[in-house]
Amino acid sequence: MTDAPRRFALIQRLVHWFMAACIFAMLFIGAGMVSTVAPKYLPLVLIHKTLGVALLALVLIRLALRLYYGAPPLPADLPWSMKLGARLSHQLLYGLMIVMPLLGLGMLWAAAYPVVLYGGIQIPALLSQSDGVHTLLWNAHFYLGFTFFALVLLHLAAALFHALIRRDGVFGTISLLPSRDRMTPVE
Repeated sequence: MTDAPRRFALIQRLVHWFMAACIFAMLFIGAGMVSTVAPKYLPLVLIHKTLGVALLALVLIRLALRLYYGAPPLPADLPWSMKLGARLSHQLLYGLMIVMPLLGLGMLWAAAYPVVLYGGIQIPALLSQSDGVHTLLWNAHFYLGFTFFALVLLHLAAALFHALIRRDGVFGTISLLPSRDRMTPVE
């Protein structure tokens, strides 16, 4: 028998779904920002910066909650390759949820742009102005954004696979609704 929880704690599930909505918004706001020069550009940048900093704080809270509450085990009958894929994709998701806002902040600091969030909150620069560093960070933020979007889509596809095809209870561990999936014995 294991002490691992059968579901994520309610606070973990709430933070997960709130972050999911914010990340989808961020991805589309980011795409809108790089494809416009309209007057909407500056408000989009303000939303993107503010939401990015909020998501950075939330992912740190989420990691702390994961360490405190743990995570339900994957089904015992799940192939090892799928378990490895789940582990690696989650590590990449967490990594990108931390790296993307840091790249964005660094990019702005290296361009000598003030990082002002909603409410006039200003984050002091931790990097000095450098055109070369700005370009490097901008490119990393831009291209990793596509990687992040692809990984989010893969995560969504895996969630749908577990919920609709395997019906193995994996989706039920993070769902806000009660689960009716068959529960496979866990390792």
